[in-house]
Amino acid sequence: MKLPRVECPKCSRPTAVAPMAGSLTKGHLWRHDDPGARRDPDGSLVSCSESLSIVDLPENGRQMEFDIDIPDLAEQDQVAPQAPALF
Repeated sequence: MKLPRVECPKCSRPTAVAPMAGSLTKGHLWRHDDPGARRDPDGSLVSCSESLSIVDLPENGRQMEFDIDIPDLAEQDQVAPQAPALF
């Protein structure tokens, strides 16, 4: 599944946006780290303060796309073997 990306309002990084339940126009920014403050003094990663914030989706109301292979039913009908007659 490919999620749309928007520019983070704080750090300007392109960040994935997950759709928000009950809204066709809003989504949550995925958690991402701020390029200017990558780690705390103890070595832990630091998320951007805008992570998980609610933002506008770039394409309102558009159906999400999934990358899956769907077999062509017309080709299957042509290739399928014929069942022998029972009478």
